[in-house]
Amino acid sequence: MKHLNRFLVASLLVLGFSTANAQDQNNPWAVSIGVNAVDIFPTGGDLPVQGEIFEEFFNASDHWNILPSVSKLSVGRYIGDGFTFSVAGTVNKIDKLGELADGTLVGADDLSYYAVDGTISYSFKNVFKSKWFDPYLGVGGGYTWVDEVGAGTLNGTFGLNFWLTENLAFNVQTAYKHVFEDFVEGNYPPTHFQHSAGITFAFGGKDTDGDGVYDKDDECPEVPGLAEFKGCPDTDGDGITDAKDDCPNIAGTAEFNGCADTDGDGIADPNDECPTVAGLANLNGCPDADGDGITDTKDGCPEEAGPAANNGCPYQDKDGDGVLDKDDNCPDVVGTVANAGCPEVTEEVQKTLNEYAKTILFDSGKSTIKDQSTQVLNDIIAILKEYPTAKFVIEGNTDSVGPAKSNQRLSDARANAVKTFLTENGIDQFRLSAVGYGEDKPIASNKTRKGRAENRRVEINLVKE
Repeated sequence: MKHLNRFLVASLLVLGFSTANAQDQNNPWAVSIGVNAVDIFPTGGDLPVQGEIFEEFFNASDHWNILPSVSKLSVGRYIGDGFTFSVAGTVNKIDKLGELADGTLVGADDLSYYAVDGTISYSFKNVFKSKWFDPYLGVGGGYTWVDEVGAGTLNGTFGLNFWLTENLAFNVQTAYKHVFEDFVEGNYPPTHFQHSAGITFAFGGKDTDGDGVYDKDDECPEVPGLAEFKGCPDTDGDGITDAKDDCPNIAGTAEFNGCADTDGDGIADPNDECPTVAGLANLNGCPDADGDGITDTKDGCPEEAGPAANNGCPYQDKDGDGVLDKDDNCPDVVGTVANAGCPEVTEEVQKTLNEYAKTILFDSGKSTIKDQSTQVLNDIIAILKEYPTAKFVIEGNTDSVGPAKSNQRLSDARANAVKTFLTENGIDQFRLSAVGYGEDKPIASNKTRKGRAENRRVEINLVKE
């Protein structure tokens, strides 16, 4: 077979075209290899060896010229909207020219055949809404050599791709190649059909993250993802892409933007302070069994309603005096509402205190308390403890015997001596005050011994606020 170098040139042109455009990696490419058959007979031409158009179109044994080896190489580029541009190089040998009117087959002496063709084709795959059945029509042109003679051709193409996988298809095609130049006997090529069959390998398209979704269609081109999510990942497998999932590592629902609601209370776990126990929205998902507005975990009495100020517990009235403990100045002692829950010092109690106080004895002319007065002072302490919030003033008094200044100093000292005893034995010092009146407040006549004895006294009186 002659001039094989012409086929090599055609192949180099095809591969060169691919290399020149390989930088555009976001466009898919396809390479096809296969065999081709040239049929000069059923073209409706004027040559004696040509019949009517499509006459004996499938008579391969009599009319088809086939080279029993790989004889076609093409490269195609998808250019958008169903259109593909392809360049093909083919080689063959011509030993069947056609058939005369009387049925005589006309042959040739192994003429060499070379062709380079460019075609723009349109795929009807989307029309049929099929993933595997891919018919197409194309138009284009090329240049064909038969032996030493070449001519330009106008081509019309029909073909079928049967996609076995996303990247592999079986291809069959037929092309009508009309020669522009008038045929002169012995001057080839004439108008002819060229059929081909082969395998198509689709490739191209940049896939940075290797997830099988090309970057041009991948909404997450740097992160491996799933085709159903346009190349974006769904780490927790809940059907929500990580970019739109508030909880990408824990499966959830669309209602909660991909987060879970473990306790089913309508509050997503990230916003639920009690995610494993059903609760209320106004308490951030925590329960409130007693309905007092305080979550059970922070409620000192979760089964009994109470105010927040008392840690969720109801206020008590331990002494039962009608004054709540929070308002009761004496929560352990029965008192009156008027006295803030504390017992009131009655006139009878006041009288008893002063009867005791009058019996307190001092050393003559001094402020030291005699030992025999200890018991009466303890009795006074017992009474004062019954009224823990009441305040008292201890008043010291003397008779008129002696200088007034001395009597004043003595009354002050004796009042403070009583105060000191009381505070040292359990009475809050802030409840007591002491004052001396000297001889200024007599309760009897200082002219008699009895009167003077009554005037030498200590009184303990309630301070009324």
